[in-house]
Amino acid sequence: MWFLLLALLGMSLLYRWYRQSQKLENLSDKYVFITGCDTGFGNLLARQLDKRGMHVLASCLTESAAANLKKETSSRLHTIILDVADSENVRSATKWVSTIVKDRGLWGLVNNAGIGIPGGINEWLTTDDFLKILKVNLLGVIDVTLNMLPIIRKAQGRVVNVSSAGGRVTICGGGYCLSKYGIESFSDSLRREMLPFGVKVSIIEPGFFKTGLTNTQSQKQNVKRIWEKAPEEVRESYGAEYFRKCYDYVDMTESVCSNKLSLVTDCMEHALTAVHPWTRYSAGWDTKFILIPLSYMPTFFTDFLLTMGQPKPAKGFSSSTK
Repeated sequence: MWFLLLALLGMSLLYRWYRQSQKLENLSDKYVFITGCDTGFGNLLARQLDKRGMHVLASCLTESAAANLKKETSSRLHTIILDVADSENVRSATKWVSTIVKDRGLWGLVNNAGIGIPGGINEWLTTDDFLKILKVNLLGVIDVTLNMLPIIRKAQGRVVNVSSAGGRVTICGGGYCLSKYGIESFSDSLRREMLPFGVKVSIIEPGFFKTGLTNTQSQKQNVKRIWEKAPEEVRESYGAEYFRKCYDYVDMTESVCSNKLSLVTDCMEHALTAVHPWTRYSAGWDTKFILIPLSYMPTFFTDFLLTMGQPKPAKGFSSSTK
């Protein structure tokens, strides 16, 4: 009995491996548009796909980043300056892409551009702080996708949206996790709507990686800035010690970030080049074995683990009732 069960399990795993290992042919005929190619995942993916012989249309936020990327890649790669939070800019980029791909259509769209600052303790933030992140991480993704969909449908192509493990379990306050939960929802609805058109939608869920988003200096400046502009009553309630521990916590976060960005870009590449792409890709060991499993745990257990090392406010419940 046990032998039969093991044999069936082995056969199912073998079939799964075979199915997922099948790759598309004629990749050199396909065009992929990637947002956020200045640094990090987008930059690495652009170079990775270029080496595979694909036509890469890479959008950057700055001229210098675009110029540097061009120097490191072949003549197949084209760059454009794009701020995904600017709707007019998005429409212009869509026309640019359409001019290049013509009747072939756009095979792949990778919505990679994203920011994490300003973020932090919810009560230290303003609605404008939340909106700044949502405009890029969520509304920007939606805007780019809706504009590009007609040329993606023409190619019966792929949409690859970069979410986060923070889109499955909330690991911090501010707009970042909110935006990633939104990406998950948008991607799920889009995937179902695109089925009749032959368009596949995949979600990438990275854990902690060393990118511009997790840069220590930027994160510390962010914590200091939002603390200093918080109302005086709020700062008194939390206390200077709470701020100091939040500030020092940034160093601990950096220590758990992985340098191996290819764990993420390999998932992106598979979503674009596999015959049968996955719906979700959990990138990074922390995501696979800690964060995603944590999202399935009872709420009280998740709350306990995520607040275990949290600093205590100066005027918190425990101190005010002594």
